[in-house]
Amino acid sequence: MLLPLSKNFTKPVPSIALLVAYIFAFYLLTFALEGIPIAIAYSTWAGLGIMLISILGKFLYGQVLQWQTVLGLILIVIGVILVNTYAVTD
Repeated sequence: MLLPLSKNFTKPVPSIALLVAYIFAFYLLTFALEGIPIAIAYSTWAGLGIMLISILGKFLYGQVLQWQTVLGLILIVIGVILVNTYAVTD
């Protein structure tokens, strides 16, 4: 959500906050990878990230979520639940 505020990295404060947030997110991902397979961790991270960005975009930037978008988000959530429920770990 900081990328639009950084105005293509021309605004220093949002740009620095964005870079710190990305570094922190990847740092936390390394801990998740210690306990679960990379395919599960990354697909969950990506799917939930898409969902959260879409919802935040609606409330913070007034972006419109059409019914097709909402349906797609529901399918992403179902997919993440299925992948995590039936994942085979060592």
